[in-house]
Amino acid sequence: MKRLILLGALWLTASLAFANAIDVYKFDSAEQEARFRALTSELRCPKCQNNSIADSNAELAQDLRQKVHQMLQQGRTDEEIRSFMVARYGNFVTYNPPVTASTLILWLAPALVLISGVGVVIVRSRRAKQTVNHALSDEEQQRLDALLSSPEQTDASSNDSSATSIDEQAEQLASSEHASTQQDKEPK
Repeated sequence: MKRLILLGALWLTASLAFANAIDVYKFDSAEQEARFRALTSELRCPKCQNNSIADSNAELAQDLRQKVHQMLQQGRTDEEIRSFMVARYGNFVTYNPPVTASTLILWLAPALVLISGVGVVIVRSRRAKQTVNHALSDEEQQRLDALLSSPEQTDASSNDSSATSIDEQAEQLASSEHASTQQDKEPK
């Protein structure tokens, strides 16, 4: 039984070692190896989307690394290799896509959002300034003070008459305030 467990553990570790095998490439020169490292770090893995093909462990990334190595061995230039990858996988495969009609929104979107945000702030601040309540004029303030400081009468009949006069005065005050706000709203 112990031998069976030991054999199973050995088989499991061996299969894990093969699953995470490191790619080993032979290069003709140190310059070619440097080019390989630069190219694989600047090309994006189409499957992982946020890793370069140098950092990704996806099978597609392994295939792309193999293709870059093969093209370097054939003597292709860096630009030819990039062009091949872009032709096959689109501009997405590069971290810095060129400005074209299809990628223009990606380049302009941050500026458009910023400009529209500033526009909203300006419009809202102008509206807030227009809705500020205006202070009462001196005449309106005196009338209001007179209404508030009028002596109360104990008589029920006089309360009714003073209440109607107070109501009439309040209506006059409201209509004069309405007229003054209408004058303020007219363009000058």
